[in-house]
Amino acid sequence: MPTFKPFRGVRPSEDYVDVFPTHPLDNFSQEEINKKAQLESSYIQMIKPYVVSKSKDIDRNLRKIRTNFEELLGDKKLVQDNSSYYLYEQVLPNKSVYRGLLGLVSVDDFWNGKIKKHESTLTHKKEKLAYYLEKVNIQAEPVLLTYMANPKVELLMNHEEKNVPILNYVDDSKVRHKVWKIDNRLKMQQFKEVLEQIDSFYIADGHHRIGSTALNAKNQQAKNKKHTGTEHYNYVFSFIVSNQSIKIHDYNRLLDDLSGLSEEEFLSRIEENFLIHKKGESPYYPSQKFHISMYLGGEFYSLHVKHDLRKKMSEMNDLDHFLLEEFIFKDILGIEDPKTTDKITYIKGDSSVKGIIEMKEKIDSGSHKVGFGIYPVSFNDLRKVSDKNIKMPPKCTYIEPKLVTALIMYDMKQ
Repeated sequence: MPTFKPFRGVRPSEDYVDVFPTHPLDNFSQEEINKKAQLESSYIQMIKPYVVSKSKDIDRNLRKIRTNFEELLGDKKLVQDNSSYYLYEQVLPNKSVYRGLLGLVSVDDFWNGKIKKHESTLTHKKEKLAYYLEKVNIQAEPVLLTYMANPKVELLMNHEEKNVPILNYVDDSKVRHKVWKIDNRLKMQQFKEVLEQIDSFYIADGHHRIGSTALNAKNQQAKNKKHTGTEHYNYVFSFIVSNQSIKIHDYNRLLDDLSGLSEEEFLSRIEENFLIHKKGESPYYPSQKFHISMYLGGEFYSLHVKHDLRKKMSEMNDLDHFLLEEFIFKDILGIEDPKTTDKITYIKGDSSVKGIIEMKEKIDSGSHKVGFGIYPVSFNDLRKVSDKNIKMPPKCTYIEPKLVTALIMYDMKQ
């Protein structure tokens, strides 16, 4: 079983909960970040020395973030709880509900495979984040982990929801966020006992964050001659949700050109491994795995993966994303590495025809030549590739819930 332990969360006080948390910085342009950095007592203002400062003295900028954090604690704009688990729930405008538990997992479990990954990470990005953690010692955005649903965990969360939450607010995307603090010893022991029945956690979102935290822990361990494994740097701030409380959406692909092939030649080559069915001009959303939607020359096609190819790949990697990249992008179009090419554009979907329509509009505008809509990856497939230590191609999954930053934080200095 992987470790999942309580921690002393840091959160905005009641007067600042509406302004302090933010969506992940990747969601904003630099201009938007600059504007948000002016908002008093916001998280982005706290990290302003790093995201806005023109100073090239990185260490000084990072020290200033730590100082800002400690000043907010001293001014009671941030408060630190006693050791707790947290029940966290999101209610989306469409009434979808996601809930799970906030706590800490161990980097040792990441290294020994109890926390399983399905995505490759970039070394330079991990190194940059690890250095940030070393200097600032704050984890502000949890890694999203998932597991096979356990009815006992669900029952405990149902009981907890009858209490009054410590945080309850609606963000600018009209998502309601509720947090319950679980610090009663008996309750924490009950959660601990049922969570110990979980064999593995699977990374749903946050591969770089957990990788950088593990790298920082390894760096700190090398410096600390008295390392015991219980130091605060050995833990990763995480949000664990069951497979019943996540939604995996489609992630579609656009290509700029056909690498010199005519449309007829391209379709002929595709027929080597796929059965092609014309679907006409109406947007076609793939109905199941092994059925890929393609939009080319003003028409939609359904590409059915041939049975022989499915059988051949079943013991390796039979994700539609991999089959598309291996037998169309690579074999036909000569795209050897999707991670480095600039020929592929990715479009997030929402498990409806909306992403397909967006794909069609971009191709009709002339900005791209062909598009592929892919049926969402199932939890079972995510689990299968993770258990086999197979790495998915880039951008296969767009997973909800999407977490906010700095609603609850983990202070690695405590």
